[in-house]
Amino acid sequence: MSEQVVAPRIRGFIATNAHPDGCAANVRAQVEVAQASLPGSGIGTVLVVGSSTGYGLSSTLCACFGYGAQTLGICFERPSVEDKGASAGWYNLAEAHRLAREQGRTLETINGDAFSAEIKQQAAETLQQRLGKVDLLIYSLAAPRRQGPDGTVWNSVLKPIGGSHASKTINLRSGAIEERTFDQATDEEIADTLKVMGGEDWADWVETLRANDLLADGFRTVGYSYIGPKATQAIYRSGTIGHAKEHLEATALELDARLSADLDGGAWVSVNKAVVTQASAAIPGVPLYIGILFKVMKARGLHEGTIEQIVRLYRDHIAPGVMPSTDEGGRIRLDDLEMTPDVQSTVDAIWNEVTTERVGELLDYDGYQRDFRQLFGFDIEGIDYDAPTEVHREL
Repeated sequence: MSEQVVAPRIRGFIATNAHPDGCAANVRAQVEVAQASLPGSGIGTVLVVGSSTGYGLSSTLCACFGYGAQTLGICFERPSVEDKGASAGWYNLAEAHRLAREQGRTLETINGDAFSAEIKQQAAETLQQRLGKVDLLIYSLAAPRRQGPDGTVWNSVLKPIGGSHASKTINLRSGAIEERTFDQATDEEIADTLKVMGGEDWADWVETLRANDLLADGFRTVGYSYIGPKATQAIYRSGTIGHAKEHLEATALELDARLSADLDGGAWVSVNKAVVTQASAAIPGVPLYIGILFKVMKARGLHEGTIEQIVRLYRDHIAPGVMPSTDEGGRIRLDDLEMTPDVQSTVDAIWNEVTTERVGELLDYDGYQRDFRQLFGFDIEGIDYDAPTEVHREL
């Protein structure tokens, strides 16, 4: 037992601790949405790679609590050690596991490097022994580095391709509007980023399941991507990350051709809406764009968080008996509300006008900061942050 008063340690886009009670409250709120919006049964077994935070967490909760699926999640999170608390993702899953036990549902988690052959094989053995063939694989892995079996390490970078780029951005510590210039990526950096964030590992997961006879008839798989606006295009979609996402999307088309022919199944990329995550907070220009976007979408009643997005994904696109609606590239577009011409033209106009003096007027800056703190269990209504709480939570 180790009860502590947990105060936030957050500086800009870096958070080094999390509050277990706040994380638990976040999970309960998402479970309530999933259970109120989805039928409660209908999917047999779901595997979620990247299951502990963001879209991956919401995918796990929708599968387990919204469709009654036997759910296996793969994550790489830090448990508590002695007097040091765990990561937010660990606390999220600790509460999800508690709720699953309470409600008699099946939720299992493997904590380790999802890129590794060892974790893939452990997942295959878990499925063979207890959960059965997989009906749906969600690939929501977002990692900064990857290590190969021979020890080679690839690191992803966020850089423009074909030239340097200057971008307007917001300093999350001071709230000041600044301009930063980014050097172009080298060929090695482009290749390394693709290795980490492209579609190779997704295809490896599908192949592991196939090799172990774990693909159910009608097997489906979805990987997550993002496109974004023209304001961030040079640094994001046309840069190293976007290049990797294009590979992810090409991988989906290749997987889809094989799965549809062999299993009457399919593979798709879901392009999701911009949301506040620790990863997105580190992308220059994106926090500024999100702050503007949230203000515009909230004013129009269009704003959604991760759980609302994933409810739509399951219900409207990948539920049993439902065929996804896709764009000309075969992609599911959950960013449809974000990318409407009216929303984007308004965001563009504000982007061009915003200055440090007008941040409070033109951005939902307080909402952005609150969403960021809530990722780590802070600033949640109903939590007594002055009271000691148990920081050791088991899955």
